This record gives sequence, C-alpha cells and structure tokens, in this order.
Amino acid sequence: MTKCLNEIEISAFPVSENEVRDFRLSYQIFGQDPHQAPVVLVNHALTGNSEVCGEKGWWKSLVGEARIIDLNKYSVIAFDIPGNGYKRSEEALITDYKLFSTKLVARLFWKGLDHLKIQHLFAVIGSSLGGGISWEMAFLRPNAIEHLIPIATSAKSSDWLIGNVLVQDRILNNSSNPIEDARMHAMLLYRTPASFDVKFNKEFKTEENQYSIESWLRYHGRALDNRFKLASYKLMNHLLKTIGKDLTDDDFIDFAKNTAAHIHFITVDSDYLFTKDEQLKTYQLIDKYSDNNSFSEIKSIHVHDAFLIEYDQLNQLLQPIFLNKMNYENTEIRREIDGLRNPVR
Repeated sequence: MTKCLNEIEISAFPVSENEVRDFRLSYQIFGQDPHQAPVVLVNHALTGNSEVCGEKGWWKSLVGEARIIDLNKYSVIAFDIPGNGYKRSEEALITDYKLFSTKLVARLFWKGLDHLKIQHLFAVIGSSLGGGISWEMAFLRPNAIEHLIPIATSAKSSDWLIGNVLVQDRILNNSSNPIEDARMHAMLLYRTPASFDVKFNKEFKTEENQYSIESWLRYHGRALDNRFKLASYKLMNHLLKTIGKDLTDDDFIDFAKNTAAHIHFITVDSDYLFTKDEQLKTYQLIDKYSDNNSFSEIKSIHVHDAFLIEYDQLNQLLQPIFLNKMNYENTEIRREIDGLRNPVR
C-alpha cells in the first residue's frame, strides 16, 4: 500500500465534561493492506509525526522493506497526534493545550482505528511520548492488542518528568526565543555528561568563539525552531505530564489480570527522563498477575536518545516479536481479522 497522508473526520468528540470538538485525524498506512496482514500501530514521540519510514522517516531504521518491521509482511499505521502541525495549516494547531491528555489522544486513535474497521492490532509500539500513548491505548482496550511494546517511556509520569515539563512550559511561555531555548534545555535531558564528554571532549571552536557543546545545542534549537510550531511544542510537552494520570496500582493489577497482551518493556539503562527503575517497578507489579511480560534494556551512554541511536540493540530486542512469528496464516490474528470487520461502538 502506497503511503499518503489521509484524514478521518471525527465529529463531536468530548474533550472535557462540558465540551465536544471536531477533529481531522491524519494518518499514513505503509506496507500491506491492513485487512490482509498483521497490523502494527506506531505512535510517534514529541517532535515526530506519521512519517515513520521512507527517505525522511524518523524510524526508517526499524520500519521498511526487509527491516525488523517488514513492510512486505506487515501493515503499519501511524497517526499524527492532533496539533503536532505535520503538513497542516495553522487552523489545525491547538492553543488550549491544557485540556488535552495522552488518554484523550489514545481515545482518538482508537476512534480512528474503528473508522478503518480495525479492531485487533498485532502490535502497538511507541517510544517516549508515543510509548505513553501506547500504554493508554492498552488500558482502554486490554484485549485488542497482541503485543504492547513501550520503549524508553513509562505507564505513569514521574515527579521528575512532571517537574521538567513545568520548566519547559515556563520557557515556552516566557522566553523571547521559546522553541530554541526549550529545545536546548530538553537536549540536556536526553543525554548524559559521559555522552557529552565522548562526543565533544571540551573542544573549543575558535572560529565561532564557543565550545562545541554550545554550538551543538544552538544548532538543535534552531533546527527545531525552523520545523516546529510553538503551539505544537506546548501541547506535546504538556502531554508528557499526563501519562497515566488517572491510573492507580489497583488499575494496573486489574489490567494485568484481564489483558491478553504480551507486554515487552524496553528501557534504556542510563535514561533519566523515563528511568529504568520506574519502568522496572511497573513491570514487577504487572508481572505478579500476568505471565505475558518481558523486560529488556538498551545499554547506552546516550540516555533517552538511545532509542534513536542504538538501532542494533533495539533491532535485536524486537526480533523475537517481528521475525519469529511470521506464520501469519496460523495465528490468532488471521482469525480475528477474517471474523471482525465492523468497528466497536
């Protein structure tokens, strides 16, 4: 199936107790027909979008022909988080961003899948913010996903993350160069002192009269400023603090007892935006009541950004899911797709 940006009209969707809103949910489909092959939903991270593969695909090292998520075998669907600004006009941006949450986005994504007449997913995979949305989707429909693959993320925002979201929000609302300044701050959260030492080694650029680390941070700040909208950044940053906001330990236990999903936790050992320890606690809680779980880690000095850097490790961790389960005709998914064609109401 050839990729192209499509839209689904969603009318009168509740965003709060007192307000409904219309949305145009944009998405792309890659690879096979979603009604003839296992469906993999990819949820993008903060500055990502629905273009997950191809020349400009942000996850093209994982998704593509002859990649781990092989487009010759799978149908890959990716939605744009509403308000992310991808190939859309100013009218699609969201300014009242504090009304929104990852749970609301998850509900919108399920609504989109219902429209596409897809009720069962072979896998939902997402990293960082996209991983948080993946968790929310699983809690909404615990038996609709065969493999839940949250990477470098958490099922519930930590105090550390919430605090950093506040700092980012203050920068975005008060700085004279909000996107550039907020991005420079964020880049410090995505790496470690050790990774900076390896990359820059205290190099000073005489011609620029600045250290290489300063040049690098300014470059990334300008680069995002040139391709990202301020309203989009405010929204995506805010969503990070809402992951699992309403969930309690009892909710996790009920989910573990009732879900049919195989949950594959993939953490980064050095990550301190979404720490390994907090993800391990979630794994241990769920694993008491469910046998369908695994916990793996990417070993890296590159902290949170490792999910975009350590592709050899990530590919190896994903192989048992996507390469060793390829006899599609003999799976439960085949029966699900053949037997279910109408959306859940």
